[in-house]
Amino acid sequence: MNPNIETNPLLERLPKHLKQFIKPQDYSDYTPINQAVWRYVMRKNVDYLSKVAHHSYLDGLKKTGIEVDSIPSMYGMNRILTEIGWAAVAVDGFIPPNAFMEFQAYNVLVIASDIRQLEHIEYTPAPDIIHEGAGHAPIIANPEYAEYLRRFGEIGCKAISSHKDYQMYEAIRLLSILKEAEDTPQEKIDEAEKAVADLQNNMGELSEMAQIRNLHWWTVEYGLIGTVEDPKIYGAGLLSSIGESAWCMTDNVKKIPYDISAANQNFDITQLQPQLYVTPNFSYLSLILEEFANKMALRTGGLSGIQKLIHSNALGTIELSTGLQISGVFTNVLEEEGKPVYIQTTGKTALSYREKELVGHGTLTHPHGFGSPIGKLKGFNLAIEDMSPKDLQAYSIVENETVKLEFEGNIIVEGEIITGSRNLHGEIILISFRNCTVTHGETILFQPDWGNYDMAIGKKVVSAFSGPADVNSFDLINIVPSSQTIKAKHTDERDDLEVLYQTVRSIRENKDSKSELQSVFEKLKNSHSNDWLLSVEIAELLKDSGEKQLLQEVLVYLDQLKAKRPEVAHLITGGLDLIFDKEAV
Repeated sequence: MNPNIETNPLLERLPKHLKQFIKPQDYSDYTPINQAVWRYVMRKNVDYLSKVAHHSYLDGLKKTGIEVDSIPSMYGMNRILTEIGWAAVAVDGFIPPNAFMEFQAYNVLVIASDIRQLEHIEYTPAPDIIHEGAGHAPIIANPEYAEYLRRFGEIGCKAISSHKDYQMYEAIRLLSILKEAEDTPQEKIDEAEKAVADLQNNMGELSEMAQIRNLHWWTVEYGLIGTVEDPKIYGAGLLSSIGESAWCMTDNVKKIPYDISAANQNFDITQLQPQLYVTPNFSYLSLILEEFANKMALRTGGLSGIQKLIHSNALGTIELSTGLQISGVFTNVLEEEGKPVYIQTTGKTALSYREKELVGHGTLTHPHGFGSPIGKLKGFNLAIEDMSPKDLQAYSIVENETVKLEFEGNIIVEGEIITGSRNLHGEIILISFRNCTVTHGETILFQPDWGNYDMAIGKKVVSAFSGPADVNSFDLINIVPSSQTIKAKHTDERDDLEVLYQTVRSIRENKDSKSELQSVFEKLKNSHSNDWLLSVEIAELLKDSGEKQLLQEVLVYLDQLKAKRPEVAHLITGGLDLIFDKEAV
């Protein structure tokens, strides 16, 4: 694949902290066996899903340029996705949920470029190019669904995590890597499964991020659409699993009308799902998303929003009623009658307005934290932000005046005003003091020898969300997973088998003489007696040739293989059904 093929302009808009997760897709890394796995899954999917998937799936395969015979190139996909307003990037396995959703907010599809092993051809817990490319990409060609996905990312990346959520992400990522890797000792898998189970049993109250991940799982990944009695598949996890896409259509899987309660339904990525949710249409997904968003701290703010940020122990932002945004790690809040009266961050903090850092109020100005009263002055009906210039003059809240401001909640700010900053509506959003003391009862919150004091203005907290208001305020680089995906091992036996797969692929692609198939088949029987997929591919090439005797030998061999390896018998049968149109073989 030509690395100089045009990229997608959407990728240029991505902030640096997202670009760090992108890795190049080295197409030469895909082996002939990888290509055969892709082709088998796609042929099975197109055959079966044409009957049970939402009509957008087959339409989307054509629109997104995803071929049945070859693993897609990211360059080619980007060239075609541009036409529907999306882009695609390659990443290494699972990336953190906030980052995954933020990519979606930029209309960028995240694709794990590795591909599952032949041994895991039906399903893998690790994200791979079959799941992402053949599962997610086709459905986003539907404009209504694509907008749901973008909006989900926009809201989801603001969801506040608990401090245990990242531990869970790391544990699940490691488990998926170990399960997909070949020859992983069972004790390592058992240890990783125990770590996930222990965390699942000790997560406490579900965080916003945990809840919205549940909604993502039961819609984007494992969603059904239509009616409970006659559902169609649209979730990428089902579209990319030849095993579970059939299983989910049986009565073994409970079908539930989709509603907001799905936010509290956890899932296990290593197991077949025991229940699935059915949405009547794509627009209903957006309705439930907005219903959930209305309950998030993003829209409710208040004391509970600040407490969620404190519990997360991670970088977050609160927005005040004036539009001033404070970004940092929140560590304390003082409250009175269920309302916050003073907030405190620890470490680097930045102040912004409308997602743009205020000049002179970045982390260099506030390297050790930021604290400020929130609310109204005691005994005043008018909040500072609502005061006219005449009101401010009357209460001596003007430059070069020494004032004593007593806020509700017994917060007292006393010092000399240096200046104030206003928002676009003319409201004061920040007042700077010199020689300032801030107290709460007997507790000193700020004292003059700490420097100048900047006081945020806002009668209430209207929003609280994960991450900074201005992504350029903080160094978000190197927040990457600790574990790395494990590549397939190179052995002489594997390399020899790859040569046989490549020979068969070349015969099919170039329509070469099939005379080599006899020797390939003999080598396969003698040296790789556990492999089943290549024999199916040989049978496909022999079906319309005159080599009826060799075809019969291959079919007999496959029958013997089904008896020898019953765990793959249904896969062999499924492959032959595609070739012989379900005739008796």
